[in-house]
Amino acid sequence: MENLQELFPENKVSLVKKQKNCTDISCYSNKLENILEWKATNGSKFKQKISIPEWIKEKDEYIKPCIKGLIETDGSVYYDRKYLMVNFVTIIPTIANDVMEMMRKIGYKPNMQTIKESPVQEMKYTIRISKNAEEFVKDMQINKS
Repeated sequence: MENLQELFPENKVSLVKKQKNCTDISCYSNKLENILEWKATNGSKFKQKISIPEWIKEKDEYIKPCIKGLIETDGSVYYDRKYLMVNFVTIIPTIANDVMEMMRKIGYKPNMQTIKESPVQEMKYTIRISKNAEEFVKDMQINKS
């Protein structure tokens, strides 16, 4: 929350309690579209082919919190035959490629699988960290509890 307040010092950033163990972070700002480089009124993120902004991809100090947030919202951490695995899943090819690029930039070796489960569904991109997954989880400070 402090990071959002730092980005938007003149805007309201607050916590909104939901269920027992769920909290939304709310940020009201007319600057979000410029920072995120996509428009809320132009359709889905998939339709707009959004990507991670260059200013995030350029600095490790932004890459790690970005990856952490993506995995905590659209990823999973699990054991497969006693080995820790980390996945991130998206249907947006530009985001998949950006996540691969960022993970490589900070020294990890992700792999990507693509699956199209039916003709009417979009291609699904699954990015996986299988080697050094424990180090990755600690380094990114991922909390999926």
